[in-house]
Amino acid sequence: MSRKRQIKLSAYLVGTGMHVASWRHPDAQADSSIDIDYYKHLAQIAEKGKFDIAFIADSLAINEESHPNILTRFEPITLITALAGATSKIGVVATASTSYVEPFNLARQFLSVDHISKGRAGWNIVTTRDLSGNTALNFNGREHLEHGFRYKRAEEFIDVIKGLWDSWEDDAFIRDKESGQFYDRSKLHKLDHVGEFFSVQGPLNIHRSRQGHPVLVQAGSSEAGQLFAARSAEVIFSHKNSLEDSQEFYRSFKNKVVSFGRSPDEVHILQGISPIIGETEEIAQQKLAYLESLITDETGLKFLTDYFGGLDLSEHTLETRTLDIGFGELTGVRFEYEKFRPFVIKENPTLRELYSLITGSYTVNDFVGTPEQIADNLEKWFVQRAVDGFMLMSPLLPNNLEDFVNLVVPLLQERGLFRTDYEGDTLRDHLNLPVPPNRYSLQKQRQPI
Repeated sequence: MSRKRQIKLSAYLVGTGMHVASWRHPDAQADSSIDIDYYKHLAQIAEKGKFDIAFIADSLAINEESHPNILTRFEPITLITALAGATSKIGVVATASTSYVEPFNLARQFLSVDHISKGRAGWNIVTTRDLSGNTALNFNGREHLEHGFRYKRAEEFIDVIKGLWDSWEDDAFIRDKESGQFYDRSKLHKLDHVGEFFSVQGPLNIHRSRQGHPVLVQAGSSEAGQLFAARSAEVIFSHKNSLEDSQEFYRSFKNKVVSFGRSPDEVHILQGISPIIGETEEIAQQKLAYLESLITDETGLKFLTDYFGGLDLSEHTLETRTLDIGFGELTGVRFEYEKFRPFVIKENPTLRELYSLITGSYTVNDFVGTPEQIADNLEKWFVQRAVDGFMLMSPLLPNNLEDFVNLVVPLLQERGLFRTDYEGDTLRDHLNLPVPPNRYSLQKQRQPI
């Protein structure tokens, strides 16, 4: 499926936006995380901008310090089904865990959405981070599964799901009213999987979609997560804090993809960005500063105290510099903090900035400025092989998404970096990904005559 390389775009849709204090903004609809008409509107804005994906994240537990936009919100697969009905082209991707559900149920749910959307669904595969500290307690457990164990289990989970999706060969259903033959029995296959973690007979009671099966998306940043993604994913999300770090990751990850016998062009890396756009760079910085000012010391410090296992921050404010109080040398911290440590050591951010970084609303300075400045940097990151595209994690919704669609997308289109219209109907069409062949059909093709 050869086509000129162009930027891929995904819109991360979450209530009033990624910024933890976005709900306090005068333009924000504070209850938007539970308003379906609002979400439909967001997806339609992204589709107007010809985005590849409308993306919905998830978590399986909350606590008193959770991001306001996740305290009450829709279940993701249900939500993308509704978004599929409100749009006609954009892909719809939902997050679901391999650690707390069964493969058969999930295979059926996602393939159903893929049919309902006419081939526009994707699954963001997660093994589930336990940021709340109580996820296992919601699922009849006591301790969250260990990191390496989760990924080992997830590999088998993916194999089972993909096997179930191939239960029916593409031409299995004859539906011949005259002969009374509804399907060809030789083209229905039981999985009969018995493994270390799962025992699943099959077959799945829904056949493959027009794009074969949903696009597989993944966001693991650890070594285990990267190997898992290199083996199975078709889109991955990354969050690097500089062009150079992103280029290094890009080269390293694409090499991992090749090591699994896969084409590096069939796995797209999307960098998470949180662009804030202004008529001038100063205005854009003022917009960011205003959002940051909405974070109260009580909220920020309480979250960081909880995140770092009761660390005493009572003598500090959100303007305290992290290196001044030893954050570069912290030991015994959460695994996820290790990916932030190099940034902390290099930039010495304030506790306010660290809070924004951990909660996902921190934005690289390359993407705060005028439309032209942001387009220039998007082009630079893309052309210099730091990314294949971007995950737009808007700090404030719908404002930032509307600004990007109206002001930045046209500049990318003028430069030939982004489509002016959709060229196909399925998510695989948008991403220039092949339809995966059915394993049983392949086996028959390989059998000697």
